[in-house]
Amino acid sequence: MFARLSTRRATTRSAMTRYAVMTLFAFAAIGIVRPAAAQTPAEPSPASILLAKQIVELKGVKAMFQPMVRGVVEKTKNMFMQTNFMWGKDLNEVAVVIEKELEPRSSELIDATARIYASHFTEQELKQLLTFYQSPLGQKMTAVEPKALDESMANAGRWGDNLSLEVIDRMRAEMKKRGHDL
Repeated sequence: MFARLSTRRATTRSAMTRYAVMTLFAFAAIGIVRPAAAQTPAEPSPASILLAKQIVELKGVKAMFQPMVRGVVEKTKNMFMQTNFMWGKDLNEVAVVIEKELEPRSSELIDATARIYASHFTEQELKQLLTFYQSPLGQKMTAVEPKALDESMANAGRWGDNLSLEVIDRMRAEMKKRGHDL
């Protein structure tokens, strides 16, 4: 029983770690993760924001953010389901209505992401990036990058799992030297 529970916890922990790493990579890929010590950039110009929005749209950021409304609604619905599972039918119906009403709000994330891009690149740099993403290589990058990131994340997950096993073995060995049997 404890072995199964331990395995389940390890699997859940591994999945959560993979999800966290994938999310970080996704945000890094779209350029919205910045170092904590970075200076606050100047307010971007409207022209820069428009250029950045075109780049964000070309990179397919909308498809990444679109499921967020559904996820928040689903999470909230599930929270209320724990209060009384007999409300399931009503909560499902309400969730559909709220999701439909809030779905356009995902555009707020697109606008915020464009503003973030525009605050990190000059207008000239944004023009160059837009030219790149409109080029055949830029289009290929947009199409292939998600696949490469998925493969990288899967590889990082396997690597992390293997490293975890190595750390467990080494920790057990060191603790055994100190008279503790893990």
